[in-house]
Amino acid sequence: MKIGFYAGSFDPFTTGHLHIVKTASEIFDKIIIGIGVNPKKTRKFDKNKMCRAIQDLMAKQNILNVECVLFDGLTAEVAKAYGASFLIRGVRNGIDYDFEENIAMINEELSGIDTIYIRAGAFGVVSSSMVNELIERGKDVSKYLPAQIYEIVKETK
Repeated sequence: MKIGFYAGSFDPFTTGHLHIVKTASEIFDKIIIGIGVNPKKTRKFDKNKMCRAIQDLMAKQNILNVECVLFDGLTAEVAKAYGASFLIRGVRNGIDYDFEENIAMINEELSGIDTIYIRAGAFGVVSSSMVNELIERGKDVSKYLPAQIYEIVKETK
């Protein structure tokens, strides 16, 4: 069974993230979306609610080979514990690729797990950071977020 591990803070989970998962779901037998702890970031949205909303979103999208989990620790080690064949990373542009490639080399050295990149395509302009900045400035972000995730954003305002 080919398992892909897609890790991130997903704070919030965007349409770009959904695009990556949809594409990956056609490649892998199972995808584990791992909501990790990034000590450099302060979460804006409850990770438990986000994980449940992602799980609900996947069911509504009929993407049935996805599981959402919470984790703490190094992504490569957690992915290995889940039996992942690959780490999944989305890339929007060359800057993302350069950043991700450095991390991929370390992850492969730590765990032996390679990284597969999936292009963000038309969603390349969407990032959680951009969405959060728009939220802070009172702008409508509904077109950047799946409906289940937008509900969490609205209730947190």
